[in-house]
Amino acid sequence: VICQIRRPGNPKVDIKIMLLNRAMEDLEKEKQDREEEKNRYLKEKHPPLQLSGLSLGELQNLCKQLYAKIDVVDEERFDYEDKVNKHNKDINELKLKVQDLGGKFKKPALRKVRVSADEMMRALLGSKHKGSMDLRANLKSVKKEDIKQEKVLTSEVGDWRKNVEAMSGMEGRKKMFDAAGGGQ
Repeated sequence: VICQIRRPGNPKVDIKIMLLNRAMEDLEKEKQDREEEKNRYLKEKHPPLQLSGLSLGELQNLCKQLYAKIDVVDEERFDYEDKVNKHNKDINELKLKVQDLGGKFKKPALRKVRVSADEMMRALLGSKHKGSMDLRANLKSVKKEDIKQEKVLTSEVGDWRKNVEAMSGMEGRKKMFDAAGGGQ
């Protein structure tokens, strides 16, 4: 019983209360019916086991019978799952057909919009965005002198095979160790 408060002279409220009470009673009855059906099914499909007084051979036969029942149940479960998946696919296909029959949805043509990084951040973050983002200021500046020095360094390396042969063996390792400042 949800509500026992009655207001005299308001029939709409009385009807709503009666409907809610009736719905609650129906739900409780349905729940009891499901529980009774479950118990009946379990008693029918799974009678209690009598294990006392059975010999080893009889226990092995009982195990084989139980495994056979498990296999049958698993097959039924897989069949039901397959049916459910098939029905779900059919439902989705029918939904798509209904949408297609209802009318075509035309996508609007999109316009190109030029938005700066600051405007984009302001739109995303709102008032939290305070600083300006100058993306060009964060770029590395390259000077012509640096480019010339890199060309000189690459030309000094020369043939890499000669360098590998010179650094191979113990002599090469000793040179690397001395160059690193380890042999002071």
